[in-house]
Amino acid sequence: MAASESAPLPFHIALAGPTASGKTAAALEIARHHAVEIISVDSALVYRGMDIGTAKPTAQEQAAVVHHLIDIRDPLQAYSAAEFVRDAGALIHDITARGKLPLLVGGTMLYFKALAEGLDDMPPADAAVREALSLEAAELGWPAMHAQLAAVDPVTAQRLAPMDGQRIQRALEVYRVSGLPLSHFHATKAADRVAAPAGAVLISLEPTDRAWLHARIAQRFDSMLAGGFLDEVQALRARGDLHLDLPSMRCVGYRQAWEALDGLWPMAELRDKGIFATRQLAKRQITWLRSMPQRHVVACEADDAVSQVLRLVQAALDNKPLNGA
Repeated sequence: MAASESAPLPFHIALAGPTASGKTAAALEIARHHAVEIISVDSALVYRGMDIGTAKPTAQEQAAVVHHLIDIRDPLQAYSAAEFVRDAGALIHDITARGKLPLLVGGTMLYFKALAEGLDDMPPADAAVREALSLEAAELGWPAMHAQLAAVDPVTAQRLAPMDGQRIQRALEVYRVSGLPLSHFHATKAADRVAAPAGAVLISLEPTDRAWLHARIAQRFDSMLAGGFLDEVQALRARGDLHLDLPSMRCVGYRQAWEALDGLWPMAELRDKGIFATRQLAKRQITWLRSMPQRHVVACEADDAVSQVLRLVQAALDNKPLNGA
């Protein structure tokens, strides 16, 4: 993270990996051996009422070890990477003060990267996102795009005219690329940032065999469908105030189920579309991870993957910096 006047974060362990790589099981095993509290690093687990499609830890799993940043937002509300950095930073300090080890677990790589490197830099132009926005605006009109912007970045929307297509497009592009409103980049304050976690250790569960991960993704999506995922999405739809432009409803699986229920394609295609979208998510997550050279990689399909993770955690604790610095 960029330099800051704030104190460095205390020592903590981060466990990352693509979807279905076994992070939850490994985290619970770590908790069996060490006094930890888990901080969820997942942009979908923050939402209440979205349990099956997010593979949220069960009530029993959450009872076994304290979990944070789960069920903290209604699906109508957004939750940004900047908010995560603020919340996770405070939790890392609090958990350490209680004499426990903060264990960050999840697959939202933007959150991991934001905590480690900061979010001050304005994201560059993204041609694909910009083209998608242009096509969307051609269909819906700029006033409708302005309304979308108002939902995710009311500060910027307030200063832009509903027909100011160029600036609306850029503001939406920034949000879709970074997950942050443009106003955040215009008004970042040093006081809102935390210093680089010098004592952090990042362990990454990654597949050396993509077929193994693809099989796990398919198996998990089938389990979700059997476990009532469609009923969960129908209950969200029945509220009447949710729609596909919300970050919560854009989560993988939920978008595909919502569109199937809208009749955009036969329900029989939902499984294939959901699995494909989840594979694409995993591919993006792995790409993010490969941009983090400081990580310690464990092959998630290895028979002793959890044992390897435990050894890395113990080695990190044995070499833990004094005073978390």
